[in-house]
Amino acid sequence: MTQLSKNFSLAEFTKSETATRKGLDNTPTPEVVASLQVLAEKVLQPVREHFDRVVKINSGYRAPEVNASVGGSKTSDHCKGQAADIEITGVANADLAQWIMDNLDYTQLILEFYTQGVPDSGWVHVSYDPNNLKKQELTATKIAGKTTYLNGLV
Repeated sequence: MTQLSKNFSLAEFTKSETATRKGLDNTPTPEVVASLQVLAEKVLQPVREHFDRVVKINSGYRAPEVNASVGGSKTSDHCKGQAADIEITGVANADLAQWIMDNLDYTQLILEFYTQGVPDSGWVHVSYDPNNLKKQELTATKIAGKTTYLNGLV
């Protein structure tokens, strides 16, 4: 098993129910593995150490076919190995996103489909491109059935 950091393996980033169900190959290139390692070291490992709890990766690397199957953006950082959708059992996703915003460098941080007062609702998307650490924060929500991105962590 390939370890990307102390607590994260490559398998955690490439596991995909969609790929398994549809028989799609979700094997990353060596360049993508290198990007996943940077993401693990710069973002996920510090999160793991701060909260001292398992960080669940809901979605990490997505091969282009896998990304298309889940309706991901064609330019998604998931396809480059630079993004992960994460949660921590027992930590509100809004609190997780806030801690990342206050303590780490990142490219984009999105609090996705979080419902105020429902701590385990939604998830946190975080991306890390060492050449573009713009620290953009967004909140994704459904408005009239359509995904809408609001500036900031709402």
